[in-house]
Amino acid sequence: MIDLHTHTNESDGTCTPLELVDRARAIGLEALGISDHDTFAGYDQAVEPARASGLDLVCGIELSVRLIGRHRSIHMLAYFLRQPPPLDFRDWVNGLIETRRDRNRRLVAKLQSMGVPIELAEVERIGRTLTGRPHFARLLIQKGYAADYDDAFRRYFGESGPAFVERHGPAIDEACARVSQAGGLTVLAHPIRLGILDVAAEDAFIQDLRDGGLRGIEVYHSDHGPADVARYSAIAKKYDLAITGGSDFHGDAKPGVSLGTGRNGNLSIPRSLLDALRA
Repeated sequence: MIDLHTHTNESDGTCTPLELVDRARAIGLEALGISDHDTFAGYDQAVEPARASGLDLVCGIELSVRLIGRHRSIHMLAYFLRQPPPLDFRDWVNGLIETRRDRNRRLVAKLQSMGVPIELAEVERIGRTLTGRPHFARLLIQKGYAADYDDAFRRYFGESGPAFVERHGPAIDEACARVSQAGGLTVLAHPIRLGILDVAAEDAFIQDLRDGGLRGIEVYHSDHGPADVARYSAIAKKYDLAITGGSDFHGDAKPGVSLGTGRNGNLSIPRSLLDALRA
Protein backbone atom coordinates (compact mmCIF):
# COMPACT_ATOMS: atom_id res chain seq x y z
CA MET A 1 0.00 0.00 0.00
CA ILE A 2 1.20 3.53 -0.83
CA ASP A 3 0.10 7.13 -0.23
CA LEU A 4 1.29 9.81 -2.66
CA HIS A 5 -0.55 12.85 -1.28
CA THR A 6 0.36 14.02 2.22
CA HIS A 7 1.26 17.25 4.00
CA THR A 8 3.63 18.08 6.85
CA ASN A 9 3.80 21.02 9.22
CA GLU A 10 6.08 22.72 6.70
CA SER A 11 2.84 23.67 4.93
CA ASP A 12 -0.63 23.09 6.40
CA GLY A 13 -0.29 19.66 8.01
CA THR A 14 0.32 19.07 11.71
CA CYS A 15 2.92 16.25 11.63
CA THR A 16 6.61 16.98 11.36
CA PRO A 17 8.35 15.25 8.44
CA LEU A 18 9.93 12.74 10.83
CA GLU A 19 6.57 12.01 12.48
CA LEU A 20 5.02 11.45 9.05
CA VAL A 21 7.77 8.99 8.09
CA ASP A 22 7.34 7.17 11.41
CA ARG A 23 3.56 6.93 10.90
CA ALA A 24 4.02 5.63 7.38
CA ARG A 25 6.35 2.88 8.57
CA ALA A 26 4.08 2.03 11.50
CA ILE A 27 1.10 1.30 9.22
CA GLY A 28 3.22 -0.57 6.70
CA LEU A 29 3.28 1.86 3.79
CA GLU A 30 5.71 0.83 1.06
CA ALA A 31 5.96 4.35 -0.38
CA LEU A 32 5.10 7.85 0.82
CA GLY A 33 4.69 10.99 -1.25
CA ILE A 34 5.14 14.32 0.53
CA SER A 35 3.33 17.01 -1.45
CA ASP A 36 3.35 20.12 0.71
CA HIS A 37 1.92 23.35 -0.64
CA ASP A 38 4.56 25.54 -2.30
CA THR A 39 7.57 24.03 -0.54
CA PHE A 40 9.95 21.08 -0.57
CA ALA A 41 11.05 21.70 3.02
CA GLY A 42 9.09 18.75 4.42
CA TYR A 43 10.40 16.39 1.74
CA ASP A 44 13.98 17.55 2.25
CA GLN A 45 13.80 16.87 5.98
CA ALA A 46 12.25 13.44 5.43
CA VAL A 47 14.81 12.12 2.92
CA GLU A 48 17.36 10.75 5.39
CA PRO A 49 14.86 9.31 7.94
CA ALA A 50 12.98 7.61 5.10
CA ARG A 51 16.15 6.16 3.63
CA ALA A 52 17.28 4.89 7.03
CA SER A 53 13.94 3.15 7.60
CA GLY A 54 13.68 1.65 4.13
CA LEU A 55 10.66 3.76 3.12
CA ASP A 56 10.38 4.73 -0.56
CA LEU A 57 9.95 8.52 -0.41
CA VAL A 58 8.44 10.33 -3.40
CA CYS A 59 9.11 14.03 -3.95
CA GLY A 60 5.96 16.06 -4.65
CA ILE A 61 4.47 19.50 -4.30
CA GLU A 62 0.96 20.98 -4.54
CA LEU A 63 0.45 24.24 -6.42
CA SER A 64 -2.58 26.51 -6.83
CA VAL A 65 -2.85 27.47 -10.50
CA ARG A 66 -5.08 29.82 -12.48
CA LEU A 67 -7.10 29.18 -15.62
CA ILE A 68 -8.14 31.95 -17.99
CA GLY A 69 -11.87 32.53 -17.69
CA ARG A 70 -12.24 30.59 -14.43
CA HIS A 71 -12.86 32.56 -11.26
CA ARG A 72 -11.25 30.09 -8.88
CA SER A 73 -7.92 28.35 -9.04
CA ILE A 74 -7.40 24.60 -9.15
CA HIS A 75 -4.86 22.48 -7.31
CA MET A 76 -2.14 20.77 -9.28
CA LEU A 77 0.26 18.17 -7.92
CA ALA A 78 3.75 17.82 -9.35
CA TYR A 79 5.80 14.68 -8.79
CA PHE A 80 9.51 14.25 -9.33
CA LEU A 81 9.75 10.50 -9.70
CA ARG A 82 13.37 10.06 -10.79
CA GLN A 83 15.25 12.84 -8.99
CA PRO A 84 14.48 15.89 -6.83
CA PRO A 85 13.69 19.16 -8.64
CA PRO A 86 16.60 21.38 -9.73
CA LEU A 87 17.55 24.65 -8.07
CA ASP A 88 15.93 26.91 -10.67
CA PHE A 89 12.55 25.24 -10.10
CA ARG A 90 12.94 25.58 -6.35
CA ASP A 91 13.72 29.28 -6.83
CA TRP A 92 10.53 29.69 -8.89
CA VAL A 93 8.49 27.96 -6.17
CA ASN A 94 10.01 30.23 -3.52
CA GLY A 95 8.79 33.19 -5.53
CA LEU A 96 5.20 31.95 -5.20
CA ILE A 97 5.19 32.46 -1.44
CA GLU A 98 4.37 36.17 -1.84
CA THR A 99 1.10 35.28 -3.62
CA ARG A 100 0.19 33.25 -0.52
CA ARG A 101 0.96 36.17 1.80
CA ASP A 102 -1.09 38.52 -0.38
CA ARG A 103 -4.06 36.14 -0.06
CA ASN A 104 -3.57 36.01 3.70
CA ARG A 105 -3.62 39.81 3.97
CA ARG A 106 -6.93 39.92 2.08
CA LEU A 107 -8.33 37.10 4.21
CA VAL A 108 -7.43 38.97 7.40
CA ALA A 109 -9.19 42.08 6.07
CA LYS A 110 -12.28 40.05 5.16
CA LEU A 111 -12.45 38.43 8.60
CA GLN A 112 -11.99 41.80 10.30
CA SER A 113 -14.88 43.20 8.23
CA MET A 114 -17.01 40.37 9.64
CA GLY A 115 -16.16 41.36 13.20
CA VAL A 116 -13.48 38.74 13.83
CA PRO A 117 -10.53 40.40 15.64
CA ILE A 118 -7.51 38.83 13.94
CA GLU A 119 -4.08 40.05 12.85
CA LEU A 120 -1.78 38.53 10.24
CA ALA A 121 1.11 38.39 12.70
CA GLU A 122 -0.95 36.13 14.99
CA VAL A 123 -1.58 33.63 12.22
CA GLU A 124 1.99 33.73 10.97
CA ARG A 125 3.27 32.80 14.42
CA ILE A 126 1.40 29.51 13.87
CA GLY A 127 2.01 28.98 10.15
CA ARG A 128 5.39 30.67 9.75
CA THR A 129 6.42 31.40 6.15
CA LEU A 130 3.77 29.12 4.63
CA THR A 131 0.71 30.27 6.51
CA GLY A 132 -2.53 28.85 5.10
CA ARG A 133 -6.19 28.52 5.95
CA PRO A 134 -5.71 25.66 8.47
CA HIS A 135 -3.53 28.02 10.50
CA PHE A 136 -6.32 30.62 10.39
CA ALA A 137 -8.68 27.88 11.54
CA ARG A 138 -6.43 26.99 14.47
CA LEU A 139 -6.36 30.62 15.61
CA LEU A 140 -10.15 30.98 15.30
CA ILE A 141 -10.56 27.86 17.42
CA GLN A 142 -8.20 29.30 20.03
CA LYS A 143 -10.14 32.58 20.06
CA GLY A 144 -13.49 30.80 20.38
CA TYR A 145 -14.83 31.78 16.96
CA ALA A 146 -14.97 28.18 15.68
CA ALA A 147 -15.56 24.82 17.31
CA ASP A 148 -13.11 22.88 15.11
CA TYR A 149 -11.42 22.94 11.70
CA ASP A 150 -14.54 21.90 9.80
CA ASP A 151 -16.57 24.59 11.55
CA ALA A 152 -14.00 27.28 10.71
CA PHE A 153 -13.96 26.35 7.02
CA ARG A 154 -17.74 26.03 6.80
CA ARG A 155 -18.54 29.29 8.56
CA TYR A 156 -15.69 31.43 7.30
CA PHE A 157 -13.18 30.60 4.57
CA GLY A 158 -14.04 27.36 2.84
CA GLU A 159 -14.68 27.88 -0.88
CA SER A 160 -18.36 28.48 -0.15
CA GLY A 161 -17.73 30.54 2.98
CA PRO A 162 -18.41 34.29 3.27
CA ALA A 163 -14.75 35.11 4.00
CA PHE A 164 -13.26 33.09 1.14
CA VAL A 165 -10.70 34.98 -0.95
CA GLU A 166 -8.98 33.61 -4.04
CA ARG A 167 -5.23 33.27 -4.28
CA HIS A 168 -3.61 34.65 -7.43
CA GLY A 169 -1.28 31.79 -8.31
CA PRO A 170 0.59 31.16 -11.58
CA ALA A 171 -1.23 30.36 -14.81
CA ILE A 172 -1.59 26.64 -15.43
CA ASP A 173 0.33 26.70 -18.72
CA GLU A 174 3.29 28.38 -17.02
CA ALA A 175 3.18 25.93 -14.10
CA CYS A 176 2.97 22.89 -16.40
CA ALA A 177 5.88 24.15 -18.48
CA ARG A 178 8.00 24.81 -15.39
CA VAL A 179 7.30 21.36 -13.94
CA SER A 180 7.98 19.63 -17.26
CA GLN A 181 11.28 21.48 -17.73
CA ALA A 182 12.27 20.40 -14.21
CA GLY A 183 11.59 16.75 -15.04
CA GLY A 184 8.31 16.49 -13.15
CA LEU A 185 4.87 15.03 -13.81
CA THR A 186 1.83 17.36 -13.56
CA VAL A 187 -1.34 15.92 -12.02
CA LEU A 188 -4.82 17.31 -11.41
CA ALA A 189 -5.43 17.01 -7.66
CA HIS A 190 -8.78 15.78 -6.25
CA PRO A 191 -10.83 16.46 -9.43
CA ILE A 192 -14.09 16.07 -7.50
CA ARG A 193 -13.35 19.48 -6.01
CA LEU A 194 -13.65 21.13 -9.39
CA GLY A 195 -17.33 21.16 -8.49
CA ILE A 196 -18.47 20.44 -12.06
CA LEU A 197 -21.70 18.51 -11.65
CA ASP A 198 -22.35 17.83 -15.33
CA VAL A 199 -20.32 14.74 -16.30
CA ALA A 200 -19.84 15.81 -19.93
CA ALA A 201 -18.70 19.28 -18.89
CA GLU A 202 -16.27 17.78 -16.38
CA ASP A 203 -14.86 15.48 -19.06
CA ALA A 204 -14.40 18.39 -21.47
CA PHE A 205 -12.75 20.52 -18.79
CA ILE A 206 -10.20 17.82 -17.99
CA GLN A 207 -9.54 17.37 -21.71
CA ASP A 208 -8.76 21.09 -21.92
CA LEU A 209 -6.34 20.72 -19.01
CA ARG A 210 -4.65 17.81 -20.79
CA ASP A 211 -4.34 19.89 -23.95
CA GLY A 212 -2.76 22.64 -21.83
CA GLY A 213 -0.01 20.39 -20.52
CA LEU A 214 -1.52 18.33 -17.69
CA ARG A 215 -0.20 14.76 -17.72
CA GLY A 216 -2.00 12.97 -14.90
CA ILE A 217 -5.09 12.82 -12.71
CA GLU A 218 -5.53 11.88 -9.05
CA VAL A 219 -8.05 9.07 -9.42
CA TYR A 220 -7.80 7.81 -5.82
CA HIS A 221 -8.49 10.38 -3.09
CA SER A 222 -10.24 10.49 0.28
CA ASP A 223 -13.07 12.57 -1.23
CA HIS A 224 -13.73 10.12 -4.08
CA GLY A 225 -16.42 7.47 -3.83
CA PRO A 226 -16.45 4.31 -5.99
CA ALA A 227 -18.40 6.05 -8.78
CA ASP A 228 -15.89 8.90 -8.85
CA VAL A 229 -12.96 6.48 -9.04
CA ALA A 230 -14.60 4.67 -11.95
CA ARG A 231 -15.33 7.94 -13.77
CA TYR A 232 -11.84 9.37 -13.35
CA SER A 233 -10.23 6.06 -14.30
CA ALA A 234 -12.20 6.12 -17.54
CA ILE A 235 -11.21 9.73 -18.20
CA ALA A 236 -7.55 8.88 -17.56
CA LYS A 237 -7.72 6.05 -20.07
CA LYS A 238 -9.60 8.16 -22.61
CA TYR A 239 -7.06 10.99 -22.56
CA ASP A 240 -3.92 8.94 -21.84
CA LEU A 241 -3.38 10.50 -18.42
CA ALA A 242 -1.23 8.97 -15.70
CA ILE A 243 -3.13 7.77 -12.63
CA THR A 244 -2.08 8.78 -9.12
CA GLY A 245 -3.66 8.59 -5.68
CA GLY A 246 -3.32 9.61 -2.08
CA SER A 247 -5.18 10.41 1.10
CA ASP A 248 -4.44 14.15 1.28
CA PHE A 249 -3.43 13.52 4.89
CA HIS A 250 -3.02 16.66 7.04
CA GLY A 251 -2.89 15.14 10.53
CA ASP A 252 -5.07 16.88 13.13
CA ALA A 253 -6.05 19.55 10.59
CA LYS A 254 -8.21 16.91 8.84
CA PRO A 255 -9.08 14.42 11.58
CA GLY A 256 -11.42 12.43 9.35
CA VAL A 257 -8.64 11.51 6.89
CA SER A 258 -6.20 8.75 7.84
CA LEU A 259 -2.75 8.23 6.36
CA GLY A 260 -2.83 5.50 3.74
CA THR A 261 -6.47 4.53 4.15
CA GLY A 262 -8.21 7.86 3.59
CA ARG A 263 -11.73 8.56 4.82
CA ASN A 264 -13.43 5.62 6.54
CA GLY A 265 -10.99 3.23 4.91
CA ASN A 266 -11.91 4.13 1.33
CA LEU A 267 -8.31 3.86 0.05
CA SER A 268 -5.92 0.99 -0.52
CA ILE A 269 -3.54 2.10 -3.27
CA PRO A 270 -1.21 -0.64 -4.54
CA ARG A 271 2.52 -0.28 -5.09
CA SER A 272 2.00 -1.14 -8.75
CA LEU A 273 0.52 2.34 -9.32
CA LEU A 274 3.83 3.98 -8.37
CA ASP A 275 5.79 1.47 -10.44
CA ALA A 276 3.64 2.36 -13.46
CA LEU A 277 4.24 6.09 -12.90
CA ARG A 278 7.99 5.60 -12.80
CA ALA A 279 7.91 3.41 -15.87
